[in-house]
Amino acid sequence: MAIQLLIFDCDGVLFDSEPANLAFYREVLRASGAPPVPESAEAAYHSLASAQLFEKMFGDQPQLLARVQAVSRQTDYAPFFPLMQPKPRLRETLESLRKRYRTAMATNRGKTTQGVLRHFALEPLFDLAVGVLDVANPKPAPDMLELCLARLGVSAAEAVYVGDQATDLAAAAAANIRFIGMGPMCGRTPHSAQRLEDVETIVASLDR
Repeated sequence: MAIQLLIFDCDGVLFDSEPANLAFYREVLRASGAPPVPESAEAAYHSLASAQLFEKMFGDQPQLLARVQAVSRQTDYAPFFPLMQPKPRLRETLESLRKRYRTAMATNRGKTTQGVLRHFALEPLFDLAVGVLDVANPKPAPDMLELCLARLGVSAAEAVYVGDQATDLAAAAAANIRFIGMGPMCGRTPHSAQRLEDVETIVASLDR
């Protein structure tokens, strides 16, 4: 079946957002009175939803976990948006893709899902954006991808998901959606893109 829909992860695919996410979580931990996380554990900042991350870090300390979660909900992410760097040719790539495909974003972000698009004026370039607050389960569960399919009336065979984490690949597999790997997943999947702008060529090859 012809590809109708391209679904993108946010962090690591559309944006280099590690500095922003690290700064946000460090501020949450500081304001919560929680201990800082060792650098060896910082990779989890980029692959897990906030609830997953805090549970992983403080699941054995329920009082601290509750405090960190409360502070996270109250902390405004807006000051950290300027630390996010759009991928090269982000806008041009999306504009070109939308001449042929519908586009959506599926991210483990929560309340900042729509805020990212507003801050970078990308709302006109997406038909839909869903995050963890829109579904019962975050990635690696397929809930977000299945919600995109349902809301846009597209079958799994007509969609492709572009992600950069093992959780993205697992979500795509569970939803029976083809996957294009970027970042850490580049070269580890049958279809990989070193640059965002390469996605268009890869999708065209899948669409033959």
